Amino acid sequence: MSVPVWAWIAVIGGLIVVLAIDLWIVDRGEAREFSMRQAGYWVTFYVVLAAVFGLVLWATFDGAKAGEFFAGYITEYSLSVDNLFIFFIIMSRFAVPRAYQHKVLLVGILLALVMRGIFIALGAAALERFSWLFYVFGAFLVYTAVNIVRQHLKGDEEEFNENMLLRWVRRAFPTTEGYVGSKVTVKIDGRRMVTPMLIVMVAIGSTDLLFALDSIPAIFGLTKDPFIVFTANAFALMGLRQLYFLLGGLLQRLVYISYGLAFILGFIGVKLVLEALHASHVSWAPEIPIWVSLSVIGATMVITTVASLIKARMDARKGEEPHPEQV
Repeated sequence: MSVPVWAWIAVIGGLIVVLAIDLWIVDRGEAREFSMRQAGYWVTFYVVLAAVFGLVLWATFDGAKAGEFFAGYITEYSLSVDNLFIFFIIMSRFAVPRAYQHKVLLVGILLALVMRGIFIALGAAALERFSWLFYVFGAFLVYTAVNIVRQHLKGDEEEFNENMLLRWVRRAFPTTEGYVGSKVTVKIDGRRMVTPMLIVMVAIGSTDLLFALDSIPAIFGLTKDPFIVFTANAFALMGLRQLYFLLGGLLQRLVYISYGLAFILGFIGVKLVLEALHASHVSWAPEIPIWVSLSVIGATMVITTVASLIKARMDARKGEEPHPEQV
């Protein structure tokens, strides 16, 4: 069942309204730090909003679309947690004042949402025309999963490397030496210049687009509906900014999260290849139902999160134990 045009208009219009309110709240009054309590409220709001949207899908269309949305949303949200590590590095590298970090993330994520929308439209058109791309996507996801595990086992630290778009912005626009409040441009001696605030927003947005190179194929492995792909990405990105402040130092304690994400990517990659074979009438290739995908994704994230927190607690207890010489 195809999604009518009115549904696209309603969803995009609703997202714009919510984000406009969010941006107004961020910009009003003096710049201030985002507290843990505020972050908790906003994360809860966006998660509940996504849940309500999924239930509306269920009531308006059918349970299959709702299941695809929830599976895609959980996958995109889970993959976004890993992206937060890089966001922390970007914020540190550009020395963004804490009071302005929430605005940087909001605008950067808005840029990412627009670019992902274009990426999703192109990907959907390509997959509809070239079905063999499902094999490419599946193989790429399995390769990415293996690569994540290898890097984690080697202990390679994630780092931020400036991409082509960011390097072009630096060359193309004269930039002030320091921040000028929360302004992205400023006029100095009659010359219009950009501030590091704009540079870091571009860094966040363009880096998130690079992350989409594995997350977009992953969700296309769960659903072929561009509407579900777009809305799952949109809801996941909308709550990402508040999650950044809510998790804070907790990210460092999620030591097994990379293994969980790698397993999810590998599972979806295998699922994508099997379903492509099934569509090609290969008799032995099964078609994995969406409820199985949703169960595997949800269980994986719960297990890896709980295991990470247990290990962090055990390590903390070991660190608190007195040294034998002190006893």
